[in-house]
Amino acid sequence: MESKPPAGMTLAAPWRPYLSDEMAAVIMPLVVYWLYSGLYHLVEVLVPSGVKAYRLHTWDESSKNLTSVPKVVGGVLLQQALQAGVAVALFVFDDSTQRSQPEPDTWVQIGQLLVAMFIMDTWQYFCHRWMHVNKFMYRHFHSVHHRLTAPIAFGALYNHPVEGLLMDTVGGALSFLLSGMSTRLAVLFYCFATMKTVDDHCGLWLPLNPFQKLFSNNSAYHDIHHQLHGGKYNFSQPFFVFWDRILGTYMEVKVLRREEDGCLQAAPAVCRVSAYLPGVELKRRQERKRSRFCVGLFSTSSG
Repeated sequence: MESKPPAGMTLAAPWRPYLSDEMAAVIMPLVVYWLYSGLYHLVEVLVPSGVKAYRLHTWDESSKNLTSVPKVVGGVLLQQALQAGVAVALFVFDDSTQRSQPEPDTWVQIGQLLVAMFIMDTWQYFCHRWMHVNKFMYRHFHSVHHRLTAPIAFGALYNHPVEGLLMDTVGGALSFLLSGMSTRLAVLFYCFATMKTVDDHCGLWLPLNPFQKLFSNNSAYHDIHHQLHGGKYNFSQPFFVFWDRILGTYMEVKVLRREEDGCLQAAPAVCRVSAYLPGVELKRRQERKRSRFCVGLFSTSSG
């Protein structure tokens, strides 16, 4: 007799006869990464004049990144190969991950997605902050990612392999395992997280981009972190900013247009620092607490 799924759950049809949910969870985020980042790259190459007004950095600033495009691509491919290997091992050797068939109600799945987002944000915030505070970790591992002083879309996962394994691979595995989501739902979650991470590094501020409008943690928010004066702030990634707010590492961001070249720039929203943003005055907040924060911010350098 054919068994029935538990009450409130349905059986999910396979993706394709040749593609299990487990393999889809491994392969599809990789495909999404290169398609989405490739789209950004093509737009910037084919219509540079059309996107100039939305760039957070000039072409000259982007050309001063401390690494080359081939090295970025090679580094990302290496990390993705390591991630794929770990994911395959997780699905093959741990029977508890075989959750492809029973699918709970929609509201339960939404709850699982939110739990997974919270877990990933929590893991990445504390790992990310630790890699800045610990000089050894920053110098030998995290500094690789910060060679991109002007973030680019396909450099979102440009990290040292140790950092990639610790932050992204372990963080993704914990989000999947602890949220209780099915492998089918994990495919959606991983693809969404991948697109969000790419978008946060795209270096553009687009008026109709849903990621940039719906999330406070967006390309401008993360761009500040890659700048000299923002290296000790905005550690949260990839979804929310609550850990930055709670633990005092939140830097409010304002996107302003530079007079000298017409490009945009992400800058602190609470200080007026003409040397930091030539030709543009930023609105000063009147609260004494924020004024003291500004003085402290620009008297220190990034770790």
